[in-house]
Amino acid sequence: MHRMPDSNQFKLAGVMGMPIIQSRSPIIHNHWIGVHQLKAAYGHLPVQIDQVEAAVRGLAALGMAGCNITLPHKVKAMTLMDHLSPMAQRVGAINCIVVQADGSLHGHNHDGYGYIQSLKDEKPDWRADTGPITILGAGGAARAVIFSLIDAGARDIRLLNRSRDKAEQLAALNPSLVQVHEWSERHAALGGAAMLVNTTSQGMYDQAALDLQLDDLPLSAMVSDLIYVPLETPLVKAAKARGHMALNGLGMLLNQAVPAFEAWFGIKPVIDAVLRQKILATFN
Repeated sequence: MHRMPDSNQFKLAGVMGMPIIQSRSPIIHNHWIGVHQLKAAYGHLPVQIDQVEAAVRGLAALGMAGCNITLPHKVKAMTLMDHLSPMAQRVGAINCIVVQADGSLHGHNHDGYGYIQSLKDEKPDWRADTGPITILGAGGAARAVIFSLIDAGARDIRLLNRSRDKAEQLAALNPSLVQVHEWSERHAALGGAAMLVNTTSQGMYDQAALDLQLDDLPLSAMVSDLIYVPLETPLVKAAKARGHMALNGLGMLLNQAVPAFEAWFGIKPVIDAVLRQKILATFN
């Protein structure tokens, strides 16, 4: 399994999922590969559910630097790692694999890092402790967001999910900071909140819009939707119309790519205007 490190070696990475062709990750990483004139490439890796183990175990044999992991493989791939970062262990899913020099596989979850950094990009003085944070949804994305918000200093998280039991399981990880509210109380759960976060798929192109009235949300509150297809969900549109600072999930996607690229290629890349433009062009 040992590979000799070689500065002339052509490095390969990619994003593994199913379906995967919609992923913008190749645009991001190939932009940075070009900026830094690396001998490398990053591509789509379409892998069926029953082939995940074979694909992940093959990364080292293929001499790949590693890969990103997206739905629906984040949990299955985690079980195949030789080592997990503390955040990956807490979230219970990975989104990045780094192949070590000895061929062993290290699993990371950069979603939470990417999320917090996207908030700071938008509002440099953003703080997690300015007031209650209302979060909709209790899936893997919600887990990553909640852990990163708590690490950033959040003191009061209101969690709502259609099936309450999933929310209860997530809240149980830190019951002093996370309180569960009934889905039917979601409109009122916005009262006094400093931030609203949607981690559900409601509002994506092929989904119904999120059924949420913003009347009780203070105008000073930030609204954050993890969706970026479309760039403006009905929630983001409605929030902007009321005067809220509202952002989509594109910043999270861009920022979670930074530590992955650095781990694979040894260079910390910068999210510049050219890259943002390249990504935005894919939505036209």
